[in-house]
Amino acid sequence: MTKATAAKEKKTAAERSLEYEKLELLWEISKALDHSLDLREVVGPVLSALADRMGMVRGILTLLNRQTGEIFIEAAHGLSETQKRRGRYKVGEGIIGKVVQTGQPQVVPHVGEEPLFLDRTGSHGDLAKGDVSFICVPIKLGNEVIGTLSVDRDNQPDLDLGEDARLLSIIAAMVAQAVRLRQEVQEERELLIQENLRLQSELKERFHPANIIGNSRNMQEVYKLIAQVSKSDATVLIRGESGTGKELVANAIHYNSLRANKPFIKVNCAALPETILESELFGHEKGAFTGAIAQRMGRFELAKGGTIFLDEVGDFPPTVQIKLLRVLQEREFERVGGSQLIKGDVRIIAATNRDLETLMEESKFRGDLYYRLNVFPIFIPPLRERKTDVSLLADFFTERYAKANNKKILRICTHALDMFMSYHWPGNVRELENAIERAVILSQDGVIHGYHLAPSLQTSTYSGTVYDGSLQGSLSELERDLIMDALKTTRGNVAKASKILGTSERILGLRIKKFAVDPRRFRT
Repeated sequence: MTKATAAKEKKTAAERSLEYEKLELLWEISKALDHSLDLREVVGPVLSALADRMGMVRGILTLLNRQTGEIFIEAAHGLSETQKRRGRYKVGEGIIGKVVQTGQPQVVPHVGEEPLFLDRTGSHGDLAKGDVSFICVPIKLGNEVIGTLSVDRDNQPDLDLGEDARLLSIIAAMVAQAVRLRQEVQEERELLIQENLRLQSELKERFHPANIIGNSRNMQEVYKLIAQVSKSDATVLIRGESGTGKELVANAIHYNSLRANKPFIKVNCAALPETILESELFGHEKGAFTGAIAQRMGRFELAKGGTIFLDEVGDFPPTVQIKLLRVLQEREFERVGGSQLIKGDVRIIAATNRDLETLMEESKFRGDLYYRLNVFPIFIPPLRERKTDVSLLADFFTERYAKANNKKILRICTHALDMFMSYHWPGNVRELENAIERAVILSQDGVIHGYHLAPSLQTSTYSGTVYDGSLQGSLSELERDLIMDALKTTRGNVAKASKILGTSERILGLRIKKFAVDPRRFRT
């Protein structure tokens, strides 16, 4: 055998060995893919096989986020977690971005000599001194590039980088379906995260104290207390009459607290029968009582890490008061019918319109529970004590219900505003809201008039006559509204108001005297 023949046979044997190694590599990858199409399970064995059989120094699998246009590292061999987080590219940026953009493989014999090689991961050190080759191929489904597969190899004189690129392209085609599935999951997850952040932002904006309507001195004090207590975990007791907005204050405290991203669970204690209130709050075990066919989590468990709002806490029955006291003291409770202690990392905000001090004297509310709840009290003043907020609230509700009813309401007439200001509002803000909704529905001319308001708000103070539903009464009501609106527009100037109304100053003066309207009240 000649030396040439021996060399040829030796080369042939080496080529056969190389082909065998390639087949074994493809076989390993096909087995991994046959086991699962979950990229998180497949990518590890794929990159390990590349490292073992291709002499790979580093391997990277990237995904393209079609929503943001960003390319990120999904998995890597030979990179730290910090280096993986750094490796982010835009389409067309660097070698990886160019491969995603063109859909064509890229082979870089010496990364230190390639200006497009960005080394975002920081894993290549001083590129000028290194002798590393880089191969990057697209992962495609049809004509769509969904990611890339790339490897680093120590550069060797007899290394066929083109052949390596072809092998890598075959592997990329094999894992393409797994990559697509993972890409869809990743994009859906990011969309959910963005939607969650958007909703949380909306909730924060909706319940921000600045958006609680009212500029009165009393409400300014409430805002100050909300700001002071929000960032703490202190138990808050919100007190005030029904309809003053206690739940809105509770929302503002939670969504401006450090627990804003955690659950906010509301419980109306007065709306739940005593027989099921304990089960609703603390949950129950299977078979704890008739109808308990399965274990159930209570509201305190559902609120884990967040806030629970106990509305109308003054209506708690004595048996539940004892359990609530234990939660406040020990931060633990048991389900109904159970013996296992459950720790509850929950902030408690309670609210009531009841006189708890009187209830304590009558032995209807536990004193120790009262002092546990009354850590940081906030009192919401009734609407009659903050009359300066009535017009602001009226405008707010008018805009809301005009939009809800597809109506264009231009203004509230002066007479109606006067009626709002003179009324004592026993139902507080809730009653005002209902009155505005009714008036918006009844209005036909884009103006809320006094006669649109409920009978309980009607007065004869400003009209000098009692409106009895007759034609003359309706005309008198309308005439007085028009005069007051004109005086309001002219800031109490009777001469200018007469021109607006198309009458003489003398006649207007007589009508003003008839209806007992004082023009001076409009001059400020």
